[in-house]
Amino acid sequence: MSDTMLLEVEGLGVSFDGFKAIDELNFYVERNELRVVIGPNGAGKTTLLDLICGKTRATSGSIRFRDRDLTSLSEHDIVKLGVGRKFQTPSIYENLTVRQNLELSSPGGRTMLSSLFFRRTPELDARVDEIAESIYLTDQLGMSAGLLSHGQKQWLEIGMLLIQDPELLMLDEPVAGMSVPEREATAALLNRIKENRAVIVIEHDMDFVKDIGRKVTVLHQGKILAEGSMERVQQDERVIEVYLGH
Repeated sequence: MSDTMLLEVEGLGVSFDGFKAIDELNFYVERNELRVVIGPNGAGKTTLLDLICGKTRATSGSIRFRDRDLTSLSEHDIVKLGVGRKFQTPSIYENLTVRQNLELSSPGGRTMLSSLFFRRTPELDARVDEIAESIYLTDQLGMSAGLLSHGQKQWLEIGMLLIQDPELLMLDEPVAGMSVPEREATAALLNRIKENRAVIVIEHDMDFVKDIGRKVTVLHQGKILAEGSMERVQQDERVIEVYLGH
């Protein structure tokens, strides 16, 4: 494994009732890389993230993160190794404030037992303030999370992952349902985030992909159809035929 390579997926396969959702997939992500994964519905995009984070077990192949094989590890152990995952629907504590959401997500507040003995420290306060500023929620720290807009809830969930300081952050359609200004702010946020970690983004919004996509992977029927810059992928006849032309 080279020093620059963070994630190596090789020969990965998973079948559901005989259907190959991921088929002999090879996929590589470098440190501090922002990778966008696109493709038609049913292409295997979310399943790929499920396999990396341990939610789904691979039928074949290997997933190596920082040179550790993830395929037999639990979701919890994979999180501890430094993999953070955001699902399509925001998963936040709506009855708690924004600050409390971030505090509970911090490494010292993540289990029921540790949260019972949870104590604020100046270091944690500073970290929460830093994360809140990066996700545009400084003015909302004392607000109940349930009162946030849809876009702000998406940002909060990203912040809840960032406070854990993962080396790999995986986001499933982070701008779904966002306004144009929110989408542009999210693009700026992700471009900042990748300076310290790798980010994999699944997205359907092509305008957003253009804002963030340095390297794009196109999945189709569980395989990589094309990979490269957005410009290159957009001009690929196979990609136009199965996805962009629709």
